[in-house]
Amino acid sequence: MVWAPGMARAARKIAAAAALGGGGLTALGATAYGLLVAEGLLARRAIGRPHGMDGPPSDGMYGEFPGTPLKLAMLGDSTSVGLGLTDHGETPGVLLAKGLAEAAERPVHLLVAGKSGASSAELAEQVDAALIMMPDVAVIFVGANDIITQTPPAFAVRHLSKAVRRLREAGIEVVVGTCPDLGTVRPIAQPLRWVARRWSRQLAAAQTVAVVDAGGRTVAFADVLGPEFATNPTEMFGPDRFHPSARGYAQAAHAVLPSVCAALGLWPEPEPAREEALQPIYLAAATAAEEPGTEVTATRVDGRATGLYGKWVTLFRRRLGATVNDA
Repeated sequence: MVWAPGMARAARKIAAAAALGGGGLTALGATAYGLLVAEGLLARRAIGRPHGMDGPPSDGMYGEFPGTPLKLAMLGDSTSVGLGLTDHGETPGVLLAKGLAEAAERPVHLLVAGKSGASSAELAEQVDAALIMMPDVAVIFVGANDIITQTPPAFAVRHLSKAVRRLREAGIEVVVGTCPDLGTVRPIAQPLRWVARRWSRQLAAAQTVAVVDAGGRTVAFADVLGPEFATNPTEMFGPDRFHPSARGYAQAAHAVLPSVCAALGLWPEPEPAREEALQPIYLAAATAAEEPGTEVTATRVDGRATGLYGKWVTLFRRRLGATVNDA
């Protein structure tokens, strides 16, 4: 929580720039950002593309249950398609579809509209594909490529906000897994790995502000994935040392599934601890960027959606380490 006040200011700055059309480079500065981009490009060259650009095909029906299928769409970057895996059953989309089917006791029709290498600016095309299907819920994993492709944070956040708003206006529930902690990526050398961590968490906080304002809910990936990825890199990363292993993808799916079920009204919302029940959006976004598996969703206080310091939200700290069936 050491970074919370500064993180809140950075999230506010990026979100404001996104709304006003600016770039919102944040306090890290153009020099540090340029160095990080250069280091990221060098890392990607060193990594190469041993997995190609496609995850295993995983569109289809999941869950041996009767009834009208629920529809789930996966949008975003390579993490949404499970790049690096060979078994489609290990992809986050299939894990979520199976977990959702168990919770709803209905089959789930999965559409994977995500694309490896996609940044937030490419979400519009993916939303087009999702709107043809008209899913009940859309899950978005995005952010890492915005950092390593020189995308100004406010531009990235603006595109994500537009995507969420389009989906919500169509009546689709939206859950966004925010930018993961790139400080765990070993091919990025120190001291820029620390910069990558700071930058990715600033973007995650700003994503939270934008997504909640657009009517969606977020799940923080930074600390869900960060410590275990840093402690067990050989187990949590795949052979390219950049994309998650099957265990890493499962960790992401386990973190998101409770929020997906809650968004569809399948599970009751847990009672938040009293001290964290209500927070202004910017402080909550900063908190979520630092806390394991924290979900942020909009709420009301005395019938009002906003207060003196912005939109009111509730934070839920989900239980980590659960399986897809009991998350």
